[in-house]
Amino acid sequence: MAEENEKTQAPSAHKIQKAREEGNVAKSPEIVGFSGLLVGLVGVFVIFPFWLEHLEGVYKQALAWIGKDFTPENTLSFFLSLLGDVLVMILPIFLILIIAGVVGNIAQFGFLLSTKAIAPKWSKINPISGIKNLFSLKKLLDGGMITLKVFVAFCVGFLIFAGFLGELEHIALFSAFDQMLWLRNKALILIGVLLLLFFVMAMADFFIKRHQYIKSLRMSKQEVKDEYKQQEGNPEIRAKIRQMMLKNAMSKMMSAIPNANVVVTNPTHYAIALRFSESDPAPVVIAKGIDHLAIRIKGIAREHDIEIIENPKLARELYKEVDLDEPIPRALFEAVAIIFAQVARLQQEKGKKFLE
Repeated sequence: MAEENEKTQAPSAHKIQKAREEGNVAKSPEIVGFSGLLVGLVGVFVIFPFWLEHLEGVYKQALAWIGKDFTPENTLSFFLSLLGDVLVMILPIFLILIIAGVVGNIAQFGFLLSTKAIAPKWSKINPISGIKNLFSLKKLLDGGMITLKVFVAFCVGFLIFAGFLGELEHIALFSAFDQMLWLRNKALILIGVLLLLFFVMAMADFFIKRHQYIKSLRMSKQEVKDEYKQQEGNPEIRAKIRQMMLKNAMSKMMSAIPNANVVVTNPTHYAIALRFSESDPAPVVIAKGIDHLAIRIKGIAREHDIEIIENPKLARELYKEVDLDEPIPRALFEAVAIIFAQVARLQQEKGKKFLE
């Protein structure tokens, strides 16, 4: 019984979807942080000329303001103008970082809008639970991992920077412009290496978080059984429903046999009842069966004086190719026409009219 309750089974698609609807998804903050860092750096390089232009405007405004009287109106006007320029400068990079964060999340788990994740819960605002979560083993491990990542990034950055120090004695002989170019190139190298390192860390963190997420959703064998019953229904009830449906279908089929014009047999294993009337575009299979069911079909046909014609090949083809209440295919028209011709001759010998 203990094995039934051990969570050893992989989570079902239904449980994963239910967790997703509640806002519980595999998410790595490192991916979001890396995407924000990468897009932010690119954005800084792209927007830098725009910033220089606005800084020049701010500088000119400051020079113009110095010559004015320090009245409350002038001060307020300068402050509002300065605030507007700062907001215009910050707004593009702010929007870029927001878009990067959204894209970083969507890239991990797709588009998701769940109100359950932000619904107020007592467990979220309970100070006792908050303190327990703050000092939980998971939080300590997460804090340790962050410290380790920062330490590794610092060591890598320091080693790269130390490698550049050997070039300083030669760089001192360059012109100021060449020194700036050298500094820019080395900064780009350092940024590129650190970005690659952060990317590797982010991907590693993503796969770890995904493994932990799947592990947290594991199910016990009993939970799998209960979910199957809930989704598919009780097997015993489903079996009874299928049995009742089969019984009803069988009863309906048997009640249709008296309307048949002929029964084609194998002669012992197959029996197919055909009906053809003015409303039918082609002869229709209204009953078919093998072995014991074939015997019952032939028995009902004899009770209602329906002709039984032996044609093993046609009987097998009709049974295999045509479903109940469906007309025969064009390929069997000729063979079935021969059967109906035999029925018409037999009916004429008995003094009956075919298709009355």
